[in-house]
Amino acid sequence: MANHITIRPATGKWSVRAGGAVIGESENALELTEGDYPFVIYFPRGDIATAFLDQTDKTTFCPHKGDASYYSVVTKSTTLENVAWSYEDPKPEVAEIKGYLAFYAGNGVTVEKI
Repeated sequence: MANHITIRPATGKWSVRAGGAVIGESENALELTEGDYPFVIYFPRGDIATAFLDQTDKTTFCPHKGDASYYSVVTKSTTLENVAWSYEDPKPEVAEIKGYLAFYAGNGVTVEKI
């Protein structure tokens, strides 16, 4: 694993809300810390109501994790553009995050321990 990335089980139960809707809760989330950045919670895809997600054309590349695909959250009242991402085929050093989704907190999205 890249020496500045740490992945560990996130303790407790975590929730993600977007556009006023709870779109996921998990007791099996992962906490990824990269360098000096704040930790990011990655939710197992099976714990997210993926019917709210719409994959977009946006992609980014991280030299430590690989290519990220992005998703918008679509609810009855709003569309939150590119607020979720996933590494569909992460680098071997961070293989634990395959099948997980992460969310940008803020602007209508809340990720919190409950």
